[in-house]
Amino acid sequence: MTPLKPLRIFNKAPTPQPENEQHWYRISAATKAEGAADTEPTPIEIYVYGEIGGWGITANQFIRDLKAIDDGVSPVEVAFNTCGGDLFEGVAIHNALRRLGERCTGRIDSLAASAGSVAVCGAHRVVAASTAILMIHNPYTWIEGDAEELRRVADVLDQAFEVIIAAYKAKSPDIDEAELRRLVNEESWLTAQEALALGLVDEISSGVQVRACLGNGAAMARYRKTPQTLLDQLASKPPAEDPAQPPAPTKPDVGDSTALALMITQDCTKAGIGNLAETLIASTKLADRATVQAALKQAKGVHDLCVAARLPELTKEFVAAGLDPDAVRARLFEKLVSSGKGFEIDNSLPPADDLPDKVQAKGPNPSNIWAARRQATQSRLGQGA
Repeated sequence: MTPLKPLRIFNKAPTPQPENEQHWYRISAATKAEGAADTEPTPIEIYVYGEIGGWGITANQFIRDLKAIDDGVSPVEVAFNTCGGDLFEGVAIHNALRRLGERCTGRIDSLAASAGSVAVCGAHRVVAASTAILMIHNPYTWIEGDAEELRRVADVLDQAFEVIIAAYKAKSPDIDEAELRRLVNEESWLTAQEALALGLVDEISSGVQVRACLGNGAAMARYRKTPQTLLDQLASKPPAEDPAQPPAPTKPDVGDSTALALMITQDCTKAGIGNLAETLIASTKLADRATVQAALKQAKGVHDLCVAARLPELTKEFVAAGLDPDAVRARLFEKLVSSGKGFEIDNSLPPADDLPDKVQAKGPNPSNIWAARRQATQSRLGQGA
């Protein structure tokens, strides 16, 4: 008999959302307000901007980082802008916030959907921006297996549904349970005012445009009832600062190209991604040190994600396409979903001899490196002329 596989319950929008400088999550001690007494505890601010669980912020990381900075008395404010993720990770964060008691405030800056709505409701007080949205819906998963496996999964989903109901009722004990179950079943996108009326939000504050917080609307299109106005906002592009006056071109320092090419080659070799050196030289055009360093950091991140997903052969393709780690996570997730091989990701790096031969790290080809550097240098000279 085939052993039962561990089950993860997701929302329908696995594509993670990027925060500034690719940070999805940040926790820090905030600065005190002007005039505050030195004896007053320093507030703790937490930003959960992106996927919950999976490749995003896990409950384990959240609780560990909070424990490291929490003194047991400081007020804690947790800001959410998330399309959701793994339900059980969201429940764990929900319970962590409840344990903080009255000093915990949840803030919905833009969107708290699916597992994100469960997590934020763990806060003693929830404040939503006037433009914010709280989305609640049924649990959802992908599965393969025989009839026994599918029946087991259906039972787990029913139990998960009750967990969701219990989380919302813990926040709003007086909520009409029949109405709540109906709203969850129908996938409801609640405005701040509607969430306030249900007791899932305690206060409404002035807000910001959704477009300023969410950079990717593709994930939201996966839900059945995503408001068209939200999709339109996410799909629109901000206007150029001053299209009439493009920045004046600067002539590159060609003398640095050799040093930059050497830096790429050495760093790629050291990181075990020597086969990416030519690709990075071509993509960066050896513009400057900052550009090269950013490209190297991104390439290493993409490589680690592909290795963790046991798909290292896709690294060069993703790097050549210029995909950032957020986009790579989404591509890998879709790859795993379509393959039907399950969704447990091992984030530990395998031994080098476990990698397929076709993706073993190779030393860079000097002739190809020289050709790539020459082409990049000529391109820079043409742009700076």
